[in-house]
Amino acid sequence: MKSIFYFLIISLFVSCSAPTEKQVEAPPTLTFPEKAKDMTIYEVNIRQHTPEGTFKAFEKDLPRLKELGVDMLWIMPIQPIGEKNRKGSLGSYYSIQDYKKANPEFGTLDDFKALVTKAHELSFQVILDWVPNHTAWDNPWITSHPEYYMSDSAANWIGKQLNVDKQYYKRSGTGNLVYEADWDDIALLNLYNPGARAAMIDAMKFWITEADIDGFRQDHAGHEIPLFFWEEATQQLNPLKDLFWLAEWDEARMHIAFDATYEWTLLHLTEDVAKGKKTAEDLHNHILRDVALFGHEAFRLNMINNHDENAWAGTVKERYGDAERAMAVFTYVAYGVPALYSGQEVGLNKRLLFFEKDSIDMTDPDQLFPFYQKLNEIKAANPAIWNGGYGGMPQKLNDGNVNVFATKRVNGSNTVIALINMSKDEQTIALSPGDIEGNLKDTFTGTAFQPGNIKLSPWQYVVLISN
Repeated sequence: MKSIFYFLIISLFVSCSAPTEKQVEAPPTLTFPEKAKDMTIYEVNIRQHTPEGTFKAFEKDLPRLKELGVDMLWIMPIQPIGEKNRKGSLGSYYSIQDYKKANPEFGTLDDFKALVTKAHELSFQVILDWVPNHTAWDNPWITSHPEYYMSDSAANWIGKQLNVDKQYYKRSGTGNLVYEADWDDIALLNLYNPGARAAMIDAMKFWITEADIDGFRQDHAGHEIPLFFWEEATQQLNPLKDLFWLAEWDEARMHIAFDATYEWTLLHLTEDVAKGKKTAEDLHNHILRDVALFGHEAFRLNMINNHDENAWAGTVKERYGDAERAMAVFTYVAYGVPALYSGQEVGLNKRLLFFEKDSIDMTDPDQLFPFYQKLNEIKAANPAIWNGGYGGMPQKLNDGNVNVFATKRVNGSNTVIALINMSKDEQTIALSPGDIEGNLKDTFTGTAFQPGNIKLSPWQYVVLISN
């Protein structure tokens, strides 16, 4: 008993005299979509981004892109391209010959892994452009699993269930279906087939587990693809890693499974405004409708360029002319997730060939790099213009001038007011003291603005910030 008594006394002494360590809780780890709340996405065209057109060559450009201030790298498809019915000498990225291999044109699988590792070291997120809708004609599935592909009978059955016809299809000589829109280098998959869905999910898993990518940009995510496929895919793949999901589709239903969707309508609307066919008032009205349909929390990809627009519709300069910078500012401050395309930050001014080698000129004659760098700094530093529900709700400031896009977004103590003349003529907008509180300076020029009549030169943009 005495020994037990002494033990208790010593234990009490030690416990009372020993200093206690302060328990410091680690900051919570952010997950998607919150992790992407202030991010800008940069679409990477590996083939054209450098003269070499390889993973290793692009890896050397990562420090420059870090300096630019972009956060998420969306890399166009990197798998081998089909040779059967190939377009041009190199073919389309979107004609996948083998989902689990790297295109030797770009390098090896190990080269891609090294690129992802280096990108992660520089705090980039890396998402892979994925093609779930179709494959090349020489993909092994064509012969090993013909049931994975859309046949006439399958299309007829699906059409009856959905009450739609085969308006997008034509029949190939093999009985498989392809698109009317000159897409004869690909065969249409049938993701109503359970085996096809399982194989596609397994292929995506490969790049998560083998290459440590951070998510996917899903090509053509809505046509012929049932929403339950995306439910199955996200349910099976999200437990492997925190992933970001971007759909090349413009419907609110996609947000059941996706973090972000394309704002195709807004892109084409900005083109019409630049050409004088629409006005800033149309932009305001569209945003109101879009937020009503998609909600404030949905991430909407807001852009003026991407690989499709550049190759088939024209360069930014062709489509926007003198409005280029004004529209770029709009994509950052209006709402949604801003996105850039390879070379946009240096004034890419040619339609890149899609099926051939056609390197981007990175000389930046118009000094756009510091302009986009500034936009990325503004985006990151101001919660009012963060993405989706993490930013402030767009508020229209209106004195009746339909040619000025005037918006105010507020998040806590942070307020961002953007005034953009969306016309080739000088405009005046009247702002009240309730719109601008005190003297605010344009973050681009340092010019101070007060309530009252504000004159804007053609395509002039002003971004006012208060904290």
